[in-house]
Amino acid sequence: MFKGLANIAQMMKQAQEAQSRMGEIKERLGRMKVQGTAGGGLVTLEMNGHQEVLGCRIDESLLRPDDREMVEDLVVAAVSEALRKVRDLAAEEFSQLSGGLDLGPMKDMLSGLGGGN
Repeated sequence: MFKGLANIAQMMKQAQEAQSRMGEIKERLGRMKVQGTAGGGLVTLEMNGHQEVLGCRIDESLLRPDDREMVEDLVVAAVSEALRKVRDLAAEEFSQLSGGLDLGPMKDMLSGLGGGN
């Protein structure tokens, strides 16, 4: 019985550590910036780790009425690239979070919640 209580206490401690680390990661991601580019740098978009667009630069050579569709396509491509970079950055940050935790007791507890097996 006391071993079970010790496991629960350990899981609670790990959960608190994970929550603290998650807050730190969110803060770091908010400070990080990535750039997505398209058209060989004719369109550049800047985004933070929270997927908020911070700026967009369009080369003036593209600012002609007959290039509107191309500019729209390049903006979409730059946004997509920036989003991919933010997701990669976030995945890397969160993998560090899970890498430092011993989830053994928590896995055991969760496996017992599966029901009728």
